[in-house]
Order: sequence, then structure tokens, then C-alpha cells
Amino acid sequence: MNKLPTVLALTASLMSVGAMAATCPEYLNLEVRKLHSEETVNLCEITQGKPVLIVNTASNCGFTPQFKALEALHENYKDKGLVVIGFPSDDFFQEENDEKDTAKVCYTNYGVTFTMLATSPVRGSDANSVFKYLAEKTAAPKWNFYKYVVSGDGTVVQQFNSKVKPDSEELKQAIESVL
Repeated sequence: MNKLPTVLALTASLMSVGAMAATCPEYLNLEVRKLHSEETVNLCEITQGKPVLIVNTASNCGFTPQFKALEALHENYKDKGLVVIGFPSDDFFQEENDEKDTAKVCYTNYGVTFTMLATSPVRGSDANSVFKYLAEKTAAPKWNFYKYVVSGDGTVVQQFNSKVKPDSEELKQAIESVL
């Protein structure tokens, strides 16, 4: 019985796991629970080598209607490799107290299909590791709906404040520059 195909498959599998660990930026090397779900997502797996648009969100903010344009960006650029990730946060006291209500705003009211994660802090000493890294590279968000365009290797970060709309030329150009 020839074991070579099995050995080659196992070697390739181990090499791909090692390559993923080697290419995944440390701040994305985590398993995070999805919004209003028991399911988790490995941020390395969904972002590896891909440009990412990271947004801190809130359900009861004047900028909440930006979900619609963020979803349009996701639909427009997902086939080109862009990954959009929303991080709900109550750091500015405008997020629902119950995740089911946050999920309703995102999924039902705005039809969001991009990855939304469980509510977490995005600024200060309690900030999640992703936003700690983004704060080091640019600055912590000063309000809801700050947008961060991150290159596929995780090293280049461009920050856009809440007033920069997802469908603005400025943000689209930043996204296209990392595709």
C-alpha cells in the first residue's frame, strides 16, 4: 500500500497551518464570537492576506444608517477580496443593552451580511486587541462608525472618522489602493 499520497496531504496541511500562523498579524490571531450567536469566527482565517475594512458600530447613533452603505461596499468589493468586519461597542453609550436588539438593527433593519462580532470595547485599556492595534497604528476611535482600512498583510492602516461616509470617494480610493 502506497502511503505517499497520505504523507503528502498531511505535509501540505501542516504547511498551510504553519503558513497561516506565520502570515497572520498577531492582533488578528483570535477566535471571536459572532453577534448574537454561539458561533465563533477565526479572524486569521477570514482575513488572511486580504484587505480589511474594520468599523466600530452602534445601533442608536446618528451614523447608524451607514450600515446600508457599508453593506453596499461589502457587496461591491467582496469578490475582489475585501473583508468587512463590524465591531459593535457601547463605549459611546449608543449600543443596545441586549445583543438580540443589536442583531435586529444590523440584520433586519439594514440587511447586513458582512461579519458582525459580539459587542466589545474599542477604546481605552479594555479595548479588544484589534482596536488596541488600530489605536497604536493611527488612533482610537473618537466616536462610532470610525472606519479603518487595513492592507492584506496588516501593516498599513488608514483611519476615517464617522463623518466619512462608506460610499465616499475618499474611502473607496483607500479600499482600492489595498486591493
